[in-house]
Amino acid sequence: MADVRGRLELRQAPRLMMTTVLQQALQLLTLPRLELCQLIQQQMLENPLLEDAASEEEQEEDIQVNGITDGVEEGAGEFDIDWENYVWDKLDLGYTEEHLEEYISPGETLSKRPTLMEYLLWQLNLSSRDEMEKRIGAAIIGEIDEDGYFRDDLQEIANQFGLKKAEAEKVLKLIQTFDPPGVGARTLKECLLLQVKDLEQDKWLLEKIIKKYLEGFEPRNYARIARALKVPLEEILRAAQLIRSLNPVPGAKFQDQPTEYIVPDVFVIKNSGEYQVIINDDGVPRLRINSFYKSVLRSDRDKGNPTRQYIEDKFRSALWLLRGIEHRRRTIYKVTNSIVKLQRDFLDFGINYLKPLVLNDVAQDVGLHGSTVSRVANSKYMDTPQGLFEFKFFFHSGLESVVGGPRSSVVVKNMLMKFIGTEDPNDPHTDDQLVELFKENNIVIARRTVNKYRRKLKIPDSSERKRSAQTKASGRMAQSCLSVNERVKDHVY
Repeated sequence: MADVRGRLELRQAPRLMMTTVLQQALQLLTLPRLELCQLIQQQMLENPLLEDAASEEEQEEDIQVNGITDGVEEGAGEFDIDWENYVWDKLDLGYTEEHLEEYISPGETLSKRPTLMEYLLWQLNLSSRDEMEKRIGAAIIGEIDEDGYFRDDLQEIANQFGLKKAEAEKVLKLIQTFDPPGVGARTLKECLLLQVKDLEQDKWLLEKIIKKYLEGFEPRNYARIARALKVPLEEILRAAQLIRSLNPVPGAKFQDQPTEYIVPDVFVIKNSGEYQVIINDDGVPRLRINSFYKSVLRSDRDKGNPTRQYIEDKFRSALWLLRGIEHRRRTIYKVTNSIVKLQRDFLDFGINYLKPLVLNDVAQDVGLHGSTVSRVANSKYMDTPQGLFEFKFFFHSGLESVVGGPRSSVVVKNMLMKFIGTEDPNDPHTDDQLVELFKENNIVIARRTVNKYRRKLKIPDSSERKRSAQTKASGRMAQSCLSVNERVKDHVY
């Protein structure tokens, strides 16, 4: 019986280990560039095996973010690491420091971070084309607190729209798939389960613990829980480590966010008529494994020694981080390439050629889940020939046009501003007249949509614009009369 137990341990441990890797990769993918650099610096302080390759001269045998050298795989000896599962082939997506200033304008790097509500509404608009679903979703998002929890009664929201609770529940489930993971949960258990669900593999033990044992899930009860679930204690310990890595307050990172300066995550440059995507690695530490500890692991000595066990644990942790960083770089690279392909006309000709685009369009193009694309679009920036843009700028709903397919809502708003900016101030366009102007430009748009966009742009209605123009004209006339009187007075006296 003891042998069977041992075999179960060997089969299950790697699966939980890979779950940890996936969880860390998803967390790294969401991080803005500055927070990624801070996390790497913190990991270098906590893990003695990690060091910055840029600070050392000898790099031939180093394990770096861009890949791991053949020498390490060959020299690993009997240390039981599945290199194929931990190491990705080198892919040169990097950018060098000397070209950085060429593409960044200091005035372009100031950005205001969105609130949690703004970020969720943005994802809602991209995830649903149904207007009623969007209205219900907006009502639900309005009741999500700063911690990221939905605190209201779902039945009351359903009643507002004359719907059954199940229909409102369906929209809440959609919102619970949004980033940050766990958002829209009603309880701590639901919050953690949503995050575990996102892992997409080997989650039965985690779900069982969260559902049944979360209240008493502390070290003194681990042995009892292991016996109750009929699993090795080591599995409970690994599960505990993973549960501790989950975020009980998904909205925390949106609280009291200051305005900050930003640097692009990627550059898009045009070379010989084609666009090239380059990951900006400048300022991001290039990690490698310390050569001394590497030699210790290559040796067969001291196996079973607590010190060696400590080094092996830190080695695995370092590899998980390296792989997570590489996964982040590759995913950002793939998503950026897809955006460049789908928004090529915008990059060539400017804002009037921006196309409608939703997260799933890119997800299907690159073979990723929509939530993964959402994580990439969160707080990442792209420097292009048209300027510096947040990734989510490229994702917008569309309106039907008579020719040329749907038009981006950004293009429509830009045209609206142009129509109003060139109107006669004494005879401004009404919303109905604006509808006709759009029709003349082959865009079908409802009056209520014109009204909605105008209010979003903080543009008054036609009567208010006319009054404002008349007030300004009266002011100029009064100033002119005053000036004439002053000149007459000066001449007389």
